[in-house]
Formats: sequence, C-alpha cells, structure tokens
Amino acid sequence: MELFKKGKKESGAYTMIIGCGRLGASLANALSDQEASVAVVDKDERAFRKLDASYGGLTLTGDATDITVLRSAEIERADTVVSVTNDDNTNIMVAQIARNVYHIPNVICRLYDPEREIVYREFGIDTICPTVLSTREIDRLLGKAKGEKKA
Repeated sequence: MELFKKGKKESGAYTMIIGCGRLGASLANALSDQEASVAVVDKDERAFRKLDASYGGLTLTGDATDITVLRSAEIERADTVVSVTNDDNTNIMVAQIARNVYHIPNVICRLYDPEREIVYREFGIDTICPTVLSTREIDRLLGKAKGEKKA
C-alpha cells in the first residue's frame, strides 16, 4: 500500500472503480491520464491487462463485495465509487455498501436490467443502464433518419 500512496496526490478526489472490463478500464485509464487518484478492483487479475501501460493507479485483485477488499483499496478515502462489473447483483451490493456503510458522496452503478434502475435511484445511487441508453440513442438515430428522408 505504501507504493500506491507515493504515486498519488494526497489531496484531491479519489475514485474507486469496481470491475476492469472495457468500461472500467477505459474509465480508469482516462482518470489516470488526468493524474487523478484512482483504484481498480476486479476478481480476475488478468482483467488488469486492459489498463494502459501508463496507468498510474492502484489495482487490487479481490471480491469487492468483501469489506476487507474494499478497506484494502482504502474505500474510506473515496469521493466516488463506480461499480461496473458485468453482474447487476455485484454492482448493486457494492453501491449499497459504498453509500450506506462508507457514506461515499458519489456512487454510480451500472445496471443491465432497466427495471432495477428506478429503485436504486430512489436510494440515491446514480445508475447507468446500457439498455436504456442504447434505446434512447437508437430512437434518436431513427428519428434523425426519418427527418432526413422528409427533407
């Protein structure tokens, strides 16, 4: 843990990302490029190969629903927790732990099931649902295509 502390700014935002798939790795790389303090937690150590060689944050292999793993990643310092694994239940559990146990001010959770989205927004957890986002974008593009044909 000492190596991680030397490499990051002690002041400023600290973002913890749960899940190092395409989205998690892209977000971690972007934050690292901005010299932000960032940590990525994933169950599979091989997932970290998606991170750029220049990635300057922490990587931690473990189950983020385990409090000891979250403590190892210094969740109590986090301003933001973003849970973007490929499992809704994991994302929801991590988001609830971050919000209710550690009182993280900014919690973002990816959900694949749009029916769950409304419930978690009521709990103060911001959600991103690829299904809803994709539907909106496709609808926009269809409307644009119909508008172009009329002109």
